[in-house]
Amino acid sequence: MVKKFLIAFFCVATYGIFAQNGTISPYSSFGIGDLRDNATVENRTMGGISLYGDSIHLNFRNPAALSKLRLTAYSAGLSHTEYRLEDFAEEQNTSVTNLEYLVIGFPVAKNAAVTFGLMPFSSVGYDLSNETTNSEQQTVTNVFTGEGGLNRVFVSLGFEPIKNLSLGATANCNFGTLEYNRLQSVENVQFGTLDRRESRINGFDLNYALNYTPTFKDKYTLYTSVLVNTQANLVSQNAETLGSFSLVNGQEIEVIDVDLDASGLRNTELKIPTRYTFGLGFGQNKKWLLGGEYSIQQFSSFSNDFLGLDNVEYTDASSFAFGGYFIPDYKALSGYFKRITYRAGLRYDVSGLVVNGKEINNFGITFGFGLPLGNSFSNLNLGFELGRRGTTDVNLIRESYFQVNASISLNDRWFVKRKIN
Repeated sequence: MVKKFLIAFFCVATYGIFAQNGTISPYSSFGIGDLRDNATVENRTMGGISLYGDSIHLNFRNPAALSKLRLTAYSAGLSHTEYRLEDFAEEQNTSVTNLEYLVIGFPVAKNAAVTFGLMPFSSVGYDLSNETTNSEQQTVTNVFTGEGGLNRVFVSLGFEPIKNLSLGATANCNFGTLEYNRLQSVENVQFGTLDRRESRINGFDLNYALNYTPTFKDKYTLYTSVLVNTQANLVSQNAETLGSFSLVNGQEIEVIDVDLDASGLRNTELKIPTRYTFGLGFGQNKKWLLGGEYSIQQFSSFSNDFLGLDNVEYTDASSFAFGGYFIPDYKALSGYFKRITYRAGLRYDVSGLVVNGKEINNFGITFGFGLPLGNSFSNLNLGFELGRRGTTDVNLIRESYFQVNASISLNDRWFVKRKIN
């Protein structure tokens, strides 16, 4: 009964990931939108570190950690983010709620497991406007809007060929549609102009992982990991329409399709550069962990020629994450709070995005809890992040946010052969 419920819920909730508008950030107008955090709530609440694996939790970012999985696990994650957007003159409050991931994982052999699922890869969602004055002292109003995003379907394998050494790999299929619109109107002019652009994108990439976790004094563990997210080679099929519209009723007039073949922009390539992540941690298994990760990415090689934006450039990206967890006594028969997993961390991201000559970076502080459900291995995970991205300098926008994450991880023994009929 539980299996049937999970499969039915997985199919219904899939629509939620494909249909949602995952961001309201003005910075999603660049590149392929905001690149989403492809980590579980458990990992996010530890600053984003992913070098740890255990018998009941999934790990999307580090497939080598799946070698520790011993039970079938189904996991679904949600997030709700409250934003405060500020420029030099005013501020605005808004919010967005997302379905973050749907994943199922299960052991396939001793010290080996497989997961498959889907999640957002990037999101576009913004609504901006500005006013300027032309040479004839008329007010010119520009309205910029965008929506859409890329989704990701993936399958991962993790196994432990020799003691303490785990290897893993993930294959990702990315696909989706991005839409960008610009409307311009001039004071006392009957018609405005429109520029509508659409990109249908698809492509593949691979992730590899290696974990080495030797133990000391039969009690402590050193956690080391190397992750390689290979270059994502995406193909974009583009379309653009130009025309006019009535300022009275919004009706479009004389809209034509732009010949992108002549400029070589009908089909373009988008290459998300390879990302390398190195992790180091120390702790006592199922008791406590402290760890950190450092990532680098040569994002300066990225470009999106179809958008043709003059005020944006890309530089090499990097990020640092530090965090850990603590469990007072996971085997406690009494005292519920002793079995709760307490997590905390922080992160700092140099995104590689430079707008109007200013780097758009992000800083966040995270914390959360893993709450056991009854006497089973299943658990409810709650996470919180308080952070800030961007700047109010040179007419840019600073985003202050508070994010609440929640996931449920349901565990069971599937595919067990009956010994007695």
